[in-house]
Amino acid sequence: MDSNKKYWKGLEELNKTPEFVENNKNEFAEPIPIEDVLSGNGLMGKTPRRDFLKAVGFGVGAVTLAACQKVPVHKSIPYLIKPEEVTPGIANYYTSTYDGHAILVKTREGRPIKVEGNPKDILSKGGLSAQAQASVLDLYDVTRVKGPSLNGNDADWNDVDTFVKSELAAIAAQGKQIRLVTSTVHSPSTLAVIADFIAKYPTAKHINYDAVSYTGIIQANQNSFGKAVLPHYNFDKADIIVSFGADFLGSWISPTEFTSQYVQNRNNQSLKNKKMSRHIQFETGMSLTGTNADVRIPVKSSEEGIALVNLYNAIAGTTLPGSKKLTNNAANSAIIIAAKELQQAKGKALVVSGSNDVATQVLVNAINSLLGSYGTTIDLDNYSNQYAGNDAAVSEFLNEVKSGQVGAVLFLNANPAYDLYNAAEFTNALAKVRLKVSFADHKDETAAICNVIAPNHHYLESWGDDNIIDGYYTILQPTINPVYDTRQAEHSLLVWSESTTPDYYTYVKNNWSTNLLAKGGLSGQSGWETLLQTGFVKAAAKPAVGYTFTRDINAVAVTILAQSDKMAASDGKMELHVYQSPAMLDGKRANNPWLQELPDPVSKVTWDNFAAVSQTDIKKLNLAEGDVISIDANGYTIALPVLLQPGQAEGTISVALGYGRTAAGPVGNNVGKNAYPFRQFINATVQNNNIVKVTPTGDNIELAQTQTHHSVEGRNIIRETTLKDYLKDPYSESGKTEDHKSYDLWNEYERPAYNWVMAIDLNACTGCGACVVACSAENNVPVVGRDEVRRRREMHWIRIDRYYSFNSNGKEVTKEREMANLTDMNNVSVVHQPMLCQHCDHAPCETVCPVLATVHSSEGLNHMAYNRCVGTRYCANNCPYKVRRFNWFNYWNDSRFDNYLNNEHTQLVLNPDVTTRFRGVMEKCSMCIQRIQAGKLTAKMEKRPLADGDVKMACQQTCPANAIIFGNANDPESEVSKALKSERTYYVLEELNVKPGIGYQVKVRNVEELRA
Repeated sequence: MDSNKKYWKGLEELNKTPEFVENNKNEFAEPIPIEDVLSGNGLMGKTPRRDFLKAVGFGVGAVTLAACQKVPVHKSIPYLIKPEEVTPGIANYYTSTYDGHAILVKTREGRPIKVEGNPKDILSKGGLSAQAQASVLDLYDVTRVKGPSLNGNDADWNDVDTFVKSELAAIAAQGKQIRLVTSTVHSPSTLAVIADFIAKYPTAKHINYDAVSYTGIIQANQNSFGKAVLPHYNFDKADIIVSFGADFLGSWISPTEFTSQYVQNRNNQSLKNKKMSRHIQFETGMSLTGTNADVRIPVKSSEEGIALVNLYNAIAGTTLPGSKKLTNNAANSAIIIAAKELQQAKGKALVVSGSNDVATQVLVNAINSLLGSYGTTIDLDNYSNQYAGNDAAVSEFLNEVKSGQVGAVLFLNANPAYDLYNAAEFTNALAKVRLKVSFADHKDETAAICNVIAPNHHYLESWGDDNIIDGYYTILQPTINPVYDTRQAEHSLLVWSESTTPDYYTYVKNNWSTNLLAKGGLSGQSGWETLLQTGFVKAAAKPAVGYTFTRDINAVAVTILAQSDKMAASDGKMELHVYQSPAMLDGKRANNPWLQELPDPVSKVTWDNFAAVSQTDIKKLNLAEGDVISIDANGYTIALPVLLQPGQAEGTISVALGYGRTAAGPVGNNVGKNAYPFRQFINATVQNNNIVKVTPTGDNIELAQTQTHHSVEGRNIIRETTLKDYLKDPYSESGKTEDHKSYDLWNEYERPAYNWVMAIDLNACTGCGACVVACSAENNVPVVGRDEVRRRREMHWIRIDRYYSFNSNGKEVTKEREMANLTDMNNVSVVHQPMLCQHCDHAPCETVCPVLATVHSSEGLNHMAYNRCVGTRYCANNCPYKVRRFNWFNYWNDSRFDNYLNNEHTQLVLNPDVTTRFRGVMEKCSMCIQRIQAGKLTAKMEKRPLADGDVKMACQQTCPANAIIFGNANDPESEVSKALKSERTYYVLEELNVKPGIGYQVKVRNVEELRA
């Protein structure tokens, strides 16, 4: 690709705004807050005894005891009789499951501190999402419900059981309906418990409710093939992928699994085989998946259906009734070329849509049937159980509640008072229900209007199982005793069903012994113990077969086109598109500070949602970034700051769901605005689009955005090429063939045993951010909050830089063309680049530290000695990669950060192998030195050399794309040595001759003919 292509992190950098220039020319963006330091909890402030005890660990010890006893004992107790399985200082690992993926849970002294992917997991191959990595923090949330309550008052479990059983009996005797509303249940044992509950109360009915549902796909498969299932998609078997608004790498169905599949045809190994899949994305707002596409075409939400009709016409060689062109001419051309390429890849093609409209999904089925996708890239036989929510059933339930037919409602992992499209109507109607029970572990919006709260365990305290893909079963086992007086929801249902099974553990074990162990070739007690060690069983897969679409597609097209006309905005209004961000998803985890502080992978905004608009629309509305607009539809109004989003379809606004919680907890309350009420119930499904009126309010809000905290200054950071150019000359962009003579001011270091280095494949990295949360969990990285992020003080050791560039269409990029393109932000491409301490051999930070707090090791690592650091920040100023972080406050013991990680319970999640840093100390990536030392110690005790793969970094271990490889460069057979020998390898800013220890591999795009 053009060597003079220009990359920019944000519009401030592209346009060189005065604020950006001023902030980036200063050595430090923020002055030292002398007044803050000298007041409050500063140097002259008194430290409360509670905080002092907390700092030295007594609070931690007390809450550790609370995991075993209902009443905390506030005194230190030594190990007089040590539990057999606990050795102080040595971690234990337990298999478990998170959302159906097999995981490993790391515990220290009986407390879970880290979640890792199980490398044998057949779905994500050991990768985990940011949500999964952050889930361990929820266990220690001090705002969890501490015990059961009855009519707003604390109660014990016996009183709750007596009350609920008597109420259920009375309601059943009256012939009133009982409804159990849950998010999709894919646990075989939980489903069996629910069946027993319904058998006890015949008027009961189970309703699957998903805040973001996939009813459209499930019902379309019922209409098309007689199978009401969610397919299992195989992106790794697709040579060409065409997506219409499906963010399958960020939030759609199973992004962690799909990421693992997607990169199989795009990573280093695939390119060595001279093969790379082709990905074309049509969408409204810039999604994570859109940023990774080879070609991305912005289209309005109302026109996605039209685009699919035109694609069908081009493939089938027909013209469906009502067919018409798109308003975007580039999109019309793209449809024709996409159809041609799909036909050429029959049997290895895949078309997906993020729409929840049944007719749209039926048309997608017809297209995939023409392409021979069923039985190859789409599997309807080994289907997915991840989402089974039925929007029509939920609507029917609401009507039953409004008509007074329902006498009892039980909510399990469902919060419709917040995330139902007509939540206000639902909340009012629920007042008619006699018994309302919530199993929520937080007093969320729905729990707040229930007369019984029977708090459920956290999943790390629970027994259970999962079955998200037909034939694949995982086991859930507790890794700690309940921290609070909670009880597993399934156990409560067993009690209220008057079951003879004493507890849910026995129920799960019996269910496996009777029904599931045999699926994995196991049996008896030994089989049960084997299951607990391996974490899953896999039954033989059913042979995937092809399905032929035989429905009349004409009526389907008419329905789609009619709906498109209704959704098109006019009279000065705009189309609203709501979506899930990869960090927050549906908002259930809004009280998790790790997720709130994780930058959105596209906008890099933290702690907020916003209104993403195009450059054309921001000019029409005479707005600037941060200006607040009022968005109104269906009698519902919210006010959000505007963000100019390159690639946003003109005439549209995109707003993330999952924000605007009012009862999430102190972290998540009143963060952003709730966009769920903008959704509409149309044609028996909930749609994510609406027509809205937009009005500027005159206010301005500064978003906490991390992306432009450091500038590129036009330097050669990103290197990319096309597949065609790569195949012609694999070295074309890495510069490896160029012979540069270099001169060193320092002697080379000797590394007799180990030389730790890293390789990062830009073609594999999708920018999801899972590595950021994994690093925070592993290395005790503090959370600083919205205001500190605004001051450019975020503490993440690894960040994912997002770079925009204008698509050059193969022409020379001149300054005049760049200026011309400033009026059209639709034609941009995106590259994600993980950036962390490069552990340079000639590290510029080391030469300027006056106290030798940062030094080089004999193993090629740049170390930080925290006790030496006096906080001059010279090292941060001299680092060309801007990867060092300064502790402006003692985040772990400062009352201003109580809502984040500064409390006794939450500090239980801290990794004892990594010291927490104090105010005034610089910190940065250590290459997980604690893991390196642990790996060497294990090898020494086992009397063997340290093997390649024994040590994995936290970021490396969680990456579902396997984009990060770490290892010993002294071993020529190590995976990292082989990766760094790739013809695509280059080093960022290698012209500075700081000799970084991290090599990046050139981004390759499969673009040749189709351009936006």
